[in-house]
Amino acid sequence: MPRILVSGAPNGCDNYINAILAAGGQPFASYLPPVDGSYDALLLTGGEDVDPRYYGQDNTASSGIDPDRDAVELSLARLYLELGKPILGICRGEQLLNVVLGGDLFQDIGADPCLFHTRGDLPQDKIHPVRAAPGSFLEALYGPVFQVNSSHHQAVHRLGDGLQPAAWSESGLVEAFQHKSLPVRAVQWHPERMCASLRRPDTVDGLPLFQWLIASAGG
Repeated sequence: MPRILVSGAPNGCDNYINAILAAGGQPFASYLPPVDGSYDALLLTGGEDVDPRYYGQDNTASSGIDPDRDAVELSLARLYLELGKPILGICRGEQLLNVVLGGDLFQDIGADPCLFHTRGDLPQDKIHPVRAAPGSFLEALYGPVFQVNSSHHQAVHRLGDGLQPAAWSESGLVEAFQHKSLPVRAVQWHPERMCASLRRPDTVDGLPLFQWLIASAGG
C-alpha cells in the first residue's frame, strides 16, 4: 500500500486522510511534517495564503500567512520534485507548487460573481463549471466541461516552469495544471469534499484524483 505524506493545516486534515484511504493509500498526515523524501508520494492540502515574498511581490491582499508551514511545504515540494515522486496539490497546495516552480499568484481575485469563486462568510462551497484543456488529464477523467466546488480568494497567475494548464474557470482563471514531464497535478478546488462519504450530486466525483496519486505511487 503506497505511503502518502500529507502536509495539512494546524486544525487537521481528516477529509484528506479519508480520501487517501478510500483511494487505497496509507496516509501519514500532520501539520509541519518532517522534510522526508522516503514516502511514495506527497499531498499538499488547502489552507491560508502563501507569503507573497516567495513570488517576488509585496503583500497587498494575502492573509493568514504561516511562515513555518510555508518553509516546510516549500522544502517538501522541492524535495519531491527533485526525486521525481508524485505530487498532488489542492487549493493552497496548487498555489504553492506554482510558486516553487517560479510562477506567481493573483493575491485577490475580487468579488465579481462572474469569477465563480467565494471565500469567507458563505457557509458552503460555491459550485461552478470549469473547462478542461483538450488532451489534459481532467478531460480524460471528466470531459470538456464539468462542475466543481470552490473556496478561495487567490489563484494562479503566471504558470511556473514546466507547467501547463489543465482547466480554466469560465472567467479564464487557471483552475488546474499538470507538469509536462513530472508526475505532478494540482487543482484549485477541493476534491476531498467531493468524494467518498462527502460525495455530492452537484459536482463530479473527486476520488479519481486521489486514485491517480495512489496509482502513480505504485498502488
